[in-house]
Amino acid sequence: MSQIRPLIPLLVTAGILIGGNGLQGTYIALRGSHEGFSPSLIGMIGAGYSVGFAIGCIYVTRLLRQIGHIRTFSAMAAIGASCSLAMSLIIDPTFWFLMRFVIGIAVASLFATVESWINAKVTNANRARTLSVYRLVDLGSVTAAQYMIPLAGIEGTVIFSIIAIAMTLSLVPISVADRSSPTPPEAIRFDLKAVWRISPLAVVGVVCVGLAMAAFRNIGPIYGETIGMSITSIATFMSAGIIGGVVLQYPLGVYSDRLDRRTVILWTTIGSILTGAYLSFGAGTSETANIIGVFLFGAFSMPLYSLCSAHGNDYAREGEHALVSAGLLFYWSVGATVGPLLASLLLEYYGPDVFFVYTSVIFSAFAVFTLRRMGVRPSVPPEKRPRRFRALLRTSAYFNKLAAPPDKEDRR
Repeated sequence: MSQIRPLIPLLVTAGILIGGNGLQGTYIALRGSHEGFSPSLIGMIGAGYSVGFAIGCIYVTRLLRQIGHIRTFSAMAAIGASCSLAMSLIIDPTFWFLMRFVIGIAVASLFATVESWINAKVTNANRARTLSVYRLVDLGSVTAAQYMIPLAGIEGTVIFSIIAIAMTLSLVPISVADRSSPTPPEAIRFDLKAVWRISPLAVVGVVCVGLAMAAFRNIGPIYGETIGMSITSIATFMSAGIIGGVVLQYPLGVYSDRLDRRTVILWTTIGSILTGAYLSFGAGTSETANIIGVFLFGAFSMPLYSLCSAHGNDYAREGEHALVSAGLLFYWSVGATVGPLLASLLLEYYGPDVFFVYTSVIFSAFAVFTLRRMGVRPSVPPEKRPRRFRALLRTSAYFNKLAAPPDKEDRR
């Protein structure tokens, strides 16, 4: 514990941010529905966040190098909190789209700042323990945040205020406990063509994960509401999908390190297809069946991002791993922009039964593409893979750098 004690303020800051951000995604969907917004409008608002997130991923390093970590974090926390409060004052879908767009930029910048900061302080001696604590913080914060909604209710300004308070309070731990500001990080290269050249399968995989899982995070609450779930049950439904994503993460990762990683990706994708089909045709309107189904759906679908990233890194040369990580995060955000729009339109016109049909179709297309790629080039043998599987959060490219010791070239 003494090894990570200096990192506790940063981990607390990350936990507050993760919880507030996880709360906002679910609440915006439910509040928008309560205000009479159509599912397609709610999907558009969710897409606005993803577009902003992608922009924040690209430009945050430049901002960190120009004004430093503390000023970047302070500015973005203030912007995010202000936008959250503004949404409680003006109930309009176009305005909410713009605010969520700005919040996406702010949140991407905040995560990149705090994870860059942690990365600058972590050592190989405490790296594994820091990552374990970080993942527990992520899981606990997002799960607990979902239950703020039934406690505070959908109406009024309470949840918006809580979100703004969370962003503001995230300033406190690093302000009172850390007097240093790390050296600004090197710019992260974005070369999307190069990432496609390195691994088309990884690119298509993370796009499909964005299409499916961003739809779940943004439109899942509307699905739950449409089939008659209470607010508390919706919170449990969303939490079950998130917790499920942890269950198979490491077993799948271990097997992928030992086998052809694409085989594990294929079977995990098939699991996502089958659980989506169960939710569409077997669960009906039963709350228990849907919660169990979404737990299994999350168990198969959420590890796919990390598996695809590991596969992409198998083919990356020394010095290309940061490039692959940044590129895949951007490609994921492209899928995450389109996914809520498509899913919301389908739900609006065809009802809730089609929601998980949509995810199954997306994953079916990916399974076909995976089979095709398996016949194009051989797998990298386990003993020649430069990196082992890493369970990743889609918060910033700096989390990927934190999750493994950097390449020699990345240290320069």
